[in-house]
Amino acid sequence: MEPVQLVHASLGERELAAVAEVFASGWPAGQGPKGKALEAQLAGRYAVGDAVALCNAGAALHVSLLALGVEPGDEVIVADYGFPAPAHAVRYLDAVPVCADVRADTGTVDPRAVADLITPRTVGVIAVDTVGIPADYVELQAIADRHGLFLIEDAACAVGAMYQGREAGALAEVGVLSFHGRKGASSGEGGALLAADPKIGADARLRASFGIGSIFDMGEVVGLPIPEFTRIGHNYKLSDIAAAILQVQLDRVGELRARRDAVAAQYAELLAGEELLAVPQVPDDRTHAWQTYMVTLDPAVDRAAVATELRAKGIGCGHGTFATHVQPVFESKHKCPVSAELFERHLAIPMHAELSTSQVERVVEALRGAVRTHVVPTTTPGGTA
Repeated sequence: MEPVQLVHASLGERELAAVAEVFASGWPAGQGPKGKALEAQLAGRYAVGDAVALCNAGAALHVSLLALGVEPGDEVIVADYGFPAPAHAVRYLDAVPVCADVRADTGTVDPRAVADLITPRTVGVIAVDTVGIPADYVELQAIADRHGLFLIEDAACAVGAMYQGREAGALAEVGVLSFHGRKGASSGEGGALLAADPKIGADARLRASFGIGSIFDMGEVVGLPIPEFTRIGHNYKLSDIAAAILQVQLDRVGELRARRDAVAAQYAELLAGEELLAVPQVPDDRTHAWQTYMVTLDPAVDRAAVATELRAKGIGCGHGTFATHVQPVFESKHKCPVSAELFERHLAIPMHAELSTSQVERVVEALRGAVRTHVVPTTTPGGTA
């Protein structure tokens, strides 16, 4: 049988036509006409002061922290459960990532944990919309305001999600999006920074292009403008090829999210009542982008054995996401028991807009059989099963 892929980008003829336009234009590099049009589209869609198209969400986090003035030794509280890009970005600046535990039901950062971690060295908080579900921004913003901290929304996984009627990505003073191949809008790789304050966007845009601004713009000026390097910057630009693809993808976000919603609903219906696993829970005040569909396995189930069996049957799966505090590189001093448990028990199963009903049924049948087969026998105090 054909494999059922864990992830699959929904790219088609419209995206190909957009790329062909860029090829014909002669400017495939960054900060050209398509990049500018994408930034305007993003700023309008999210109703923000500025949007900066970047090569990936990690770059967006980095320049966000630079623009917000984070300095070596500062503490930034980061959501523990999720891809650890926020902690990496904090370390780029020789600042200290402080890992905050998460809610057991959503996997998003627990505001109470954030409040407990604030010290005189704390300058900000990076919340994560874990695998596509927004965090608790009303509570988080109140904490940030009370202590004079910045708040960044890492919405890398949440393109298309909503929180209390507002779109993920625009729920804090700075938001970060990803356009990786598994996201709700994709150009293969790519990212964006969304800023309520246009000054933050302007600063980030300059830092993302070696501190000299747009070469394309300079080429449009009559004469010979010679750029000056006004600050140390990075090469984080998004190509116009990717920008053209994303203009099409952003128009399709609603369509693609609806298809993922349908897959999630089918999983929930077919897996209802399975005692050895639990399906994701979504609070009433938000919607899920379904970048990833993670089931929570019973502690008695051998997750590695389940994954091995699923993959042997051609069904993609993964461990889910990461507990940042247990990663050796960060040398975290903080324990996050909820995050650690989710890291051990979550299993990601196929989720993308191209899944068919029959493929979902095949995944569920295989998953049910595998979890029932791979229950680890418990032992009594005397050592017998």
